[in-house]
Amino acid sequence: MRAGEAERKTNETEIRLKMNLDGSGKYSVDTGIGFFNHMLELFSCHSGIDLDVCVKGDLKVDGHHTVEDVGIVMGKLLHELLGDKKGIQRYAVSYIPMDETLARSVIDISGRPCFVCKADGMHGKTGDFDVELTEEFLRAVCSYGMITLHTEILYGGNLHHMAEAVFKSFAHALGDAVKAIGKSVPSSKGVIE
Repeated sequence: MRAGEAERKTNETEIRLKMNLDGSGKYSVDTGIGFFNHMLELFSCHSGIDLDVCVKGDLKVDGHHTVEDVGIVMGKLLHELLGDKKGIQRYAVSYIPMDETLARSVIDISGRPCFVCKADGMHGKTGDFDVELTEEFLRAVCSYGMITLHTEILYGGNLHHMAEAVFKSFAHALGDAVKAIGKSVPSSKGVIE
């Protein structure tokens, strides 16, 4: 079973995160940021990855440290749980509509961190969440998870819909990319580092 947990404690945040890549999308999320909780719950539900997150962050400052640090812990644990990457699908693409918005995420579990985001208009707040932190979260997951992710809002207008479409498209793509479908490393090199 590809499941585990990680913790991180700094002067800004204290995080405990459990993840099961072979789960069924069960979640328990408490970050102190309502909308971010909602996005992580959607991520779990739509990726099929079980997620248990508990955070105490310096929300008196703002949500930046909490959101980015959850991405760091999640990326590190993802990288650890994927191990040598034997048998994973590796590549995946997901388009997700959310009313007037359409988002696309394309993933390669490459062993190389790369994040490209084209999300014009994702500035402002929805609820208690600075929507531009979506990009910070994904960048942290990619950097520490050693994955390549290209995500884009093809069009949209409502900030809630745009953030939700991005999280859902990321969830579907990642859930597909980490699926165990064989026994060999999906690379002509024979290794993904």
